[in-house]
Amino acid sequence: MNNQQGKTVSLVLGSGGARGLAHIGIIHWLEEHGYQIRSISGCSIGALIGGIYAAGKLDEYEAWVRAIGRLDIINLLDLSWNNSGLIKGDKIIETLTELVGDINIEQLPIHFTAVAANLDNNKEVWLDRGPLFDAIRASISLPLLFTPFEMNGDRLIDGGVLNPVPIAPTFSDQTDLTIAVNLSGEPMIETPKEKKPDVSPESLPLHQRISSYINDLTDSVSNRRSFDLDAYDIAHQAFDAMQTTIARQKLAAYPPDLTIDISRNICSTLEFHRAAEMIELGYNTADRVIPQHI
Repeated sequence: MNNQQGKTVSLVLGSGGARGLAHIGIIHWLEEHGYQIRSISGCSIGALIGGIYAAGKLDEYEAWVRAIGRLDIINLLDLSWNNSGLIKGDKIIETLTELVGDINIEQLPIHFTAVAANLDNNKEVWLDRGPLFDAIRASISLPLLFTPFEMNGDRLIDGGVLNPVPIAPTFSDQTDLTIAVNLSGEPMIETPKEKKPDVSPESLPLHQRISSYINDLTDSVSNRRSFDLDAYDIAHQAFDAMQTTIARQKLAAYPPDLTIDISRNICSTLEFHRAAEMIELGYNTADRVIPQHI
């Protein structure tokens, strides 16, 4: 039996777009090896994965994200015709709410905090009560891509702007270990080529149901106009560079018991169709790193 059986964990899940699907594999490893996740602090994709896990719906989300393809991702991105962001985000949140359910953070069996940034006063915001998907929507509001989320008169954006690895919300936790997942790790020498699955997501029955549901959410032809996501790649790389610097400073100032690093060039921000690969990477990284350090 693992000598850490029953250890309680405060899990800090960092921001980093589709790389954050590695969080799923890390959570699976912890559960399989007897760790008890009692608290989650998450930023951006970390808030999304962490909130869904806290709601007990990670398996459903994993099945969903494994089945989506490139075109489904584009169809989920409802265009905003103002200058505060490309995507409104309503369709993504509506889809996830349908999948997970409409729940308040106070109802979750695991203590959960989503971290966002207040655009008006440049301060970090900890969201630990109220509707779960309001907190997630605020935390994932990546500048240039998503429009800011308005809450109580404030405009909230992606927490990675100020704190991409939000350890501070776990300081008062009464747990045995604090484990942080940093998605801004050192780059790989050569970015691995995308794996080609034996069966494409588009051929799966679940994918067909997802595509039908996503199409039903589309209210107008204008919302379905295609656009080139690669045009935002330079901005995303710049944001990643900023997050890398901030993450390094935060981890040095407030070191957790263990940091699990995921290379920042392992995949780009919106490559969610690579879910299977990222989940496996997270699991294998946890399997390599955790036993060596705990």
